[in-house]
Amino acid sequence: MLIHIATDHAGLELSADLQAHLRAAGHDVVDHGPQTYEPLDDYPSFCINAALAVARDQAAGIECLGIVFGGSGNGEQIAANKVKGIRAALVWNESTALLARQHNDANVISIGARQHTVEEAKNFIDLFIAEPFSGEERHARRIAQLAEYEQTGQIAGHPIGA
Repeated sequence: MLIHIATDHAGLELSADLQAHLRAAGHDVVDHGPQTYEPLDDYPSFCINAALAVARDQAAGIECLGIVFGGSGNGEQIAANKVKGIRAALVWNESTALLARQHNDANVISIGARQHTVEEAKNFIDLFIAEPFSGEERHARRIAQLAEYEQTGQIAGHPIGA
């Protein structure tokens, strides 16, 4: 599978470990940066670029997912979620990694590099990548509602802005 990855300065070391882990597992990895340590870097562009690549590749029928991370993973998740078609989930344990895929069909995972060990992060990512979307009607319906809102600002049959 193709994996798009991005971080900030807080996750630069982790990024190298995760990329090696993913390549050893047979995945193709595209690193969206940063390439060097800069303590005042700005993560939004890195994470948005990774998310744009995921959205573009998935629209083209390419099997891919994304991984973004920083100190807490919060800002990185927010940045990725600004991209149309992206469902980025902040993951902090095995259950959230699995549910992000099963229930939300998340296509990007966000992890706090300062919150977890390298082994924990690898485990979360491996679970996330391996877990399929359940396809259950209720989950598909909710994902469709999110996509509808993203496109139109409305959800048919559900008041928005009340």
